Amino acid sequence: MLTPSRWLPRSLLSRNIALLVALVALTQVCSFAALLHFVQRPRIERASIIFADYVEMLDGTLASMPPAEGRAAAARLNAHREAPASSVDLPGVNPLYVFQTWQRDVFIEALQRHLPADMPVRWETSDEERLWIRVHAAGEPVWVTLPMTADARASGITTAIVLSIGLALLAAFTGWLIQRHLNRPLADLAHAARRVSAGDAPAPLPTDGPTEIAQVSQAFNQMTAALQQAEATRALMLAGVSHDIRTPLTKLRLAIAMALPRGTNDKLVDSAEGYLDHIDTILQQFMDYAGSGEREAPQPGDLNALVGQLVADFAGLGHEFDFEEGDLPHFAFRPVAVMRLLMNLMQNAVVYGRTGLGVRTWEADGHACVAICDRGSGIRAEELERLKSPFSRGTNARGHTGGTGLGLAIVERIARLHGGSLTFADRAGGGLEAVVKLPLERAPFPEPAAHG
Repeated sequence: MLTPSRWLPRSLLSRNIALLVALVALTQVCSFAALLHFVQRPRIERASIIFADYVEMLDGTLASMPPAEGRAAAARLNAHREAPASSVDLPGVNPLYVFQTWQRDVFIEALQRHLPADMPVRWETSDEERLWIRVHAAGEPVWVTLPMTADARASGITTAIVLSIGLALLAAFTGWLIQRHLNRPLADLAHAARRVSAGDAPAPLPTDGPTEIAQVSQAFNQMTAALQQAEATRALMLAGVSHDIRTPLTKLRLAIAMALPRGTNDKLVDSAEGYLDHIDTILQQFMDYAGSGEREAPQPGDLNALVGQLVADFAGLGHEFDFEEGDLPHFAFRPVAVMRLLMNLMQNAVVYGRTGLGVRTWEADGHACVAICDRGSGIRAEELERLKSPFSRGTNARGHTGGTGLGLAIVERIARLHGGSLTFADRAGGGLEAVVKLPLERAPFPEPAAHG
C-alpha cells in the first residue's frame, strides 16, 4: 500500500515550491469562487431582470399594435414562426469556455424565472450563438432573436482568470528563485560533509549568508577543525607511542641475545622473540591505521598491473590466486595505500579462506571494482559491517594470533579516502567475496598533509 509520503517531493526545495503553488492555487480558487458567487451572479441576475422587463415591454408593444403593423414590426425583428432546429432550452457546458457558458446559463435560468410561462427562451448553438424568445405579434406567437447583454458574457472574468494564473506562476517562479538561493549553502554543506566522511579536508564554508545558514556553516567549520585537530593529535600520539615502545623493544632484543646466547635455552629465546615480533606487528598495524594513506599524493596508475604484481608476489609465497582481469582504464589513486588495502584483503583470504583463492577486476557505474574471493567457511551477515570497525574480529579469527582487528578498518579507511567503499557478499558456490569499489572520476584529492 502506498503511503502519502511516497507522493511527496524528496527535496526541501521542491516541497516548498509545491506548498507555495498549492497555497497560491487555493487562495485563487477561493477568491474566484467568492467573486462568482457574491459579485458576478448578482450582476447577472440584475441584468436578467432588466432584460426580462425589456422583453415584456416589447411583447406588450407588438401585441397592442394593429395586426398589419405588428407583423411588419416582427418582420423587422427577423421573426420566425418556429424556433430554429439548432436551438435548445438549456445548452450544454463547453469545457473550453467554461466560465462564459456558466454565466450564459445563469443568465438564461434567471431570465426564464422572470418571464411569463408563455414566453419561453431558447439558445441557438449553431455557427452563431443567439438568444431566441417567443413573443406575440398580431395575436400570433413568433420567435425573435435579441442581442445578449454584456453582463451575460465573461470577457472580464476570463481576463481575471488569465491574470490570476500569471500571478500564480510568477509567485511560484519567485519562490523557486528564493528557495534555490537558500538551498545553495545547504548543498555546499552536504558536499563538504561527504568530503569529510571520505577523509578529505574541505575548505571552510562561507558564513556570510542568512543567520540560520551562517550558524550551521560556522558550527560545521568548527566541527571540521576539531576533527582535523583530533586526527593530527591521534597520529602524533600513535607515532610517539610507536617510537617510544620500539626503542626499548630493540634494547630488549639485544639484552636477550646477550643474556641467552644461542644453544643455552633456544626454546625460551624463540618464545621471547615471538612475543617481541607480535608486539612489533601490533605497533605496525596501529601505525598503518593512523596513516592509511592521507599523506600520499594520488597519481594516475594501472590498477590491473598493481593487482597482477600482488598475485605474483603471493604466488611466490606459495599462495595461488586465480586472476580474472577486467578492462579498467588508468585513473588516479594512491598506489601505496591501495596496495596495502589489497594486501590486507588477500592476506585475510589466505589465513581464513585457505582454498579457492581468486581476484577479479571490472568496471561498473563509473567505478573500478576489485573482488578478493575465497572458499572458506564465510562469515555471518550480521558480522559484515561490524568487522569494519577498529579492533573487531570475526568468530573465525579466534584461533589466529598476531592481529589487532584493524585490518578491515584500514581497508575501509583507505577505500573511503578515495571516495569508494568496501562491501561483502556471499560467493556463488560457497565462500566470501570482499568487493572494493574506487571511483574512476571524482573531485580533486586534498593535498597530502605535511609531516609533523
